[in-house]
Amino acid sequence: MLLSAEYGRSVFINCPFDTRYKDVFEAVIFAVADCGFRPRCALEIEDSSQVRMEKIFELIGECRFGIHDISSTDLDVETQLPRFNMPLELGLFLGAKRYGDAEQRRKIGLILDRTRFRYQAFISDISGQDIQDHEGDPQRAIVKVRNWLRSTSEKTSLPGGKAIAERYARFCAQIPFLCSELKLSQAELTFTDYIWIVTQWLEKNA
Repeated sequence: MLLSAEYGRSVFINCPFDTRYKDVFEAVIFAVADCGFRPRCALEIEDSSQVRMEKIFELIGECRFGIHDISSTDLDVETQLPRFNMPLELGLFLGAKRYGDAEQRRKIGLILDRTRFRYQAFISDISGQDIQDHEGDPQRAIVKVRNWLRSTSEKTSLPGGKAIAERYARFCAQIPFLCSELKLSQAELTFTDYIWIVTQWLEKNA
């Protein structure tokens, strides 16, 4: 697989896409971007001509780093079944790291859950991994992501987690005005829209 120059700074974000997780999801994206990395996610792909799993395979292959949040285990109201997309994509990422070529074996992952040892009740095969907890708190998630990127990447001058969280709070306060300027509805922002707004804001508030 021919990798682009972006591989070494691309972070695959594998997490729930429901409204209950939205605050943590957006905080994680901001933290990744504020640390100088490129957030990637299955939501960025809207190619109806390509099978979804193929899109995910390709995306995982293009990212050296991966953030996997396995906290969404609640049963769906209608089906009474949980959604297994997050554990599946975590497995794909670990498989790429284990069986891929030299570059794929350099992959590094962060696994997040609401509490640190909760995973043992539903995905005990990952026992021994260093699971981090965010307790559903966006600021705590920011700190976890920042500290992980600092310890696993070659970057030596990342801002602290508290500083990023403070910047994120300022950004959130300005989102309505930014959306208004761009003639976008905050409630209807796509992943690509959100990434673009975050990037523009960070460039102006470096």
